[in-house]
Amino acid sequence: MTVITATQARSSIYRLIDETVESHQPIVIMGKRNKAVLVSGEDWSAIQETLYLLSVPGMRESIREGMNTPMNECDEELGG
Repeated sequence: MTVITATQARSSIYRLIDETVESHQPIVIMGKRNKAVLVSGEDWSAIQETLYLLSVPGMRESIREGMNTPMNECDEELGG
């Protein structure tokens, strides 16, 4: 993960935004008192969605079960 100072970030923020969006790699920005992480909007949405799904009881197990199901067993229509 790239780490830069706030001064470096300030002088090249547009390039950093483009780089983060293209690479999907977060950038840590170090300030004098704290640090922050720059992530793309798309990646942030994905993180939020993952956190939400993992907060639903039984969802983690359901996802794992689905990942272990062979594709030829997934051709049935869903009821509902």
